[in-house]
Amino acid sequence: MKWLTRLVLAAFLLAVVWLSWVVFVPIEPPATPYTITVGPSRTLSQVATSLKQEGVVRSRGVMVLLARLQGTDRRIKAGQYRFNGSISLWGILQRFAEGNPDEASATVVEGWTFRQFRNLLDQHPDVTHDTAGLSDGEILARIGASEPHPEGLFFPSTYYFTPGSSDLDIYRRAYVTMQRKLAEAWQGRNSTLPVSSPYQLLTLASLVEKETARPQDRTMIAAVFVNRLNKSMRLQTDPAVIYGMGDAYHGNITKADLRRDTPYNTYTRNGLTPTPIALPGSAALAAAAHPAASDVLYFVARGDGSSYFSQTLDQHNDAVRKYILKKGN
Repeated sequence: MKWLTRLVLAAFLLAVVWLSWVVFVPIEPPATPYTITVGPSRTLSQVATSLKQEGVVRSRGVMVLLARLQGTDRRIKAGQYRFNGSISLWGILQRFAEGNPDEASATVVEGWTFRQFRNLLDQHPDVTHDTAGLSDGEILARIGASEPHPEGLFFPSTYYFTPGSSDLDIYRRAYVTMQRKLAEAWQGRNSTLPVSSPYQLLTLASLVEKETARPQDRTMIAAVFVNRLNKSMRLQTDPAVIYGMGDAYHGNITKADLRRDTPYNTYTRNGLTPTPIALPGSAALAAAAHPAASDVLYFVARGDGSSYFSQTLDQHNDAVRKYILKKGN
């Protein structure tokens, strides 16, 4: 039986040597400095998979197991972690466990309102809250914005920053980014669009953003709005009505809501809304600047995330019966 004991002992020692090699022996990263990005919704398991694919760790499974044993998988903070020179799996986990990324991050989602953006920064633990107590207008003034209303002026993206940075710096970056993106869309727009300023294009893009997140439908939604504007037809878009309702909206929109006049009720007022209704992303800006070449005037939700487009009111009514009232074939 001694040979069996020796065999087990040898296997155990080999396992210890292998594990030590996997965990503690550094690896030269593909670039120096090497940056590991942990997104706000990215799990440590996903990070480990990426690191294994890039050859920065030798075993994804060992990394995940150690992270769970340490509790690092529950404490990891979003941000960017920079490493200079060779790095070990243990060194990576220790950096994650410390919870001090070289750059923290804040993700602004396409279609969010400015209020949601502000709530994000107000509650962010790595931000210095210099805007506490300021009105929206005061924030705009502090970042050098000339517009009186904040909606739509900030580009939705993930912003990385040094922990302790002022929220004003993040607002300023998001504002400047949107100004650049909007200028590019305006410069390359279809010259026949019924909008007279970049701000109107931004407003149109926000309506497109809120009506669909489906890439195939964005340019068609834009075409509906553009065609209606050209024909002096009311836009009749529910997200604008909901925006105008403010805190009175509780998840359902009624016929009375559609009849109640507000500056944002596109059932009672002609033309675009007075301001954007959300923060549009690049795809919505592109769709607003280049609508599909179509004479559609109506659309209705199919119930699967897509929309059905019609050229006439009769076609639209048929679509409503089929997809909304469920009376069609």
